[in-house]
Amino acid sequence: LTFISVGYNPVNKSKVFSSGDYISGRVTLELVNDCKIDSLCVKLKGKAEVKWTEHYGKTVVVYHNKEKYFSIKQFIIQEKQGNNTVGPGCHVYPFTFQIPDQELPSSFKGSNGKILYTLEANLSRSMRLDCKAKAEFTVVHKANLKSDPLLMTPQHSFTDKKMKLFTSGTVGMDVNIERTGFHQGEGIKVVASIQNKSSRDIKPKYCLYRKYSYFAKGKRKVETKDILKEVGEVIPPSADQTVTRIITIPSTTCVSILNCNIIKAEYRLRVYLDVKYASDPEIKFPIVILPASQGPDEEQPFVPPAYGFEAFAGGTSFQQNPTAFGPSAPPPPYGTYGMYPSLSDFSGKS
Repeated sequence: LTFISVGYNPVNKSKVFSSGDYISGRVTLELVNDCKIDSLCVKLKGKAEVKWTEHYGKTVVVYHNKEKYFSIKQFIIQEKQGNNTVGPGCHVYPFTFQIPDQELPSSFKGSNGKILYTLEANLSRSMRLDCKAKAEFTVVHKANLKSDPLLMTPQHSFTDKKMKLFTSGTVGMDVNIERTGFHQGEGIKVVASIQNKSSRDIKPKYCLYRKYSYFAKGKRKVETKDILKEVGEVIPPSADQTVTRIITIPSTTCVSILNCNIIKAEYRLRVYLDVKYASDPEIKFPIVILPASQGPDEEQPFVPPAYGFEAFAGGTSFQQNPTAFGPSAPPPPYGTYGMYPSLSDFSGKS
């Protein structure tokens, strides 16, 4: 045996699948000599896994957890199937799976965890080690923005603050955004009515940031990171202004993950007033990021983030026209599971 590989046929330009979709591909064997095969199979697998370490004095504790979604096996060559000797040359074996039509979280890779969907080929021969090949594919949880009332809910909040020390007076703001759910690449329209009754210039500032949470052994590991920051125009003392800002979500931002028990990917939009020599009054809004909206003729690219945690060895992706299959039923809305990021979940920056 010289080579074994497994790959799949993309169903769209972005190579993205969802629950209920069919995925077709092939296992390829390239042999130099005759090969007696006990069995050849391919598996479709989906799982989540988290792992991190914490130090308590000289003691190191490893936190590890797994969540398995499915594992489906197809035999291409079965054991005891007669003469399973395959001659030299290139041998191609096609296969088709249906991804289980169940609630599946989107693909994800973070520094302490991952959600992976893979195809794994396994060649078994007597008195030899098994030969294996893997290919990873991307799954995205598709939520229907217009049919989910929680995603369409407008958000509003206000704050005011009395200045102390080197600044006198008060500043306040009343902020509205049109809804809670937004697509990758979409703009969030932020309308802020700002009252500057202080003695100094103030600037409205905006920060979209992420919060990734990993869960194992009753512990939670949290990491936060700013995605983008923007600064508005100066508002002078004794002025009231209403300012509108469009905060565009980068198209490569990972979609929100709210339907996995051991990994959460959540987002916040922080709107605050920059006041010199004073703590900044601020408002935070939970944001749910959905897959990029796609027209009937063009698929938008989706790039799951990669931040380490055992980079996965990919297989081959075959650029061929996929077999056409009928549409599957859409998954239930996010709101069904009551897993929106609550305000109490975000303490301080988180």
